Amino acid sequence: MALKDNQVVTINFILKDSDGNVIEATTKEQPFSFISGNEQILPELEQKVGEMLIGSKKTVTLEPENAYGVYQDTSIQVVNRTEFPEDTQLEIGMGFIADSPDGHQMPFVIKEIDGDNITLDFNHPLAGQTLTFEIELLGLRDATLEELTHGHVHGEGGHHH
Repeated sequence: MALKDNQVVTINFILKDSDGNVIEATTKEQPFSFISGNEQILPELEQKVGEMLIGSKKTVTLEPENAYGVYQDTSIQVVNRTEFPEDTQLEIGMGFIADSPDGHQMPFVIKEIDGDNITLDFNHPLAGQTLTFEIELLGLRDATLEELTHGHVHGEGGHHH
């Protein structure tokens, strides 16, 4: 079965890194739903889900270039402490979001603190990793006009923000 755009796809999944460690998992009570054709999940993963039948299970392994990208040293930047608000407590591993000159949000993590030099990592946290998804396709339906307008799936009974 090929997915058509603008369908609500509901899955359960377990996401593991290349060492078999569980990174994220859904539950029967709280599955994951997305609107197909709207770039809400990794493209290759969406394509593989589209090959499934409702009720079937599949294991999909994605290499970094088909997941969150290859880790890039060029995405590391060192800035001065003065780039942060004065009262901001900084710790290694803290995440922030910067605005690019063209208005895009750019998440980053503090990788190192050396005096006033703060090393930022703009790579996705899963960049460079081979990921394995164990997927079960639970359901498929057309997205409602309200869901398409809002750009996300609504829960049972309507809109829940």
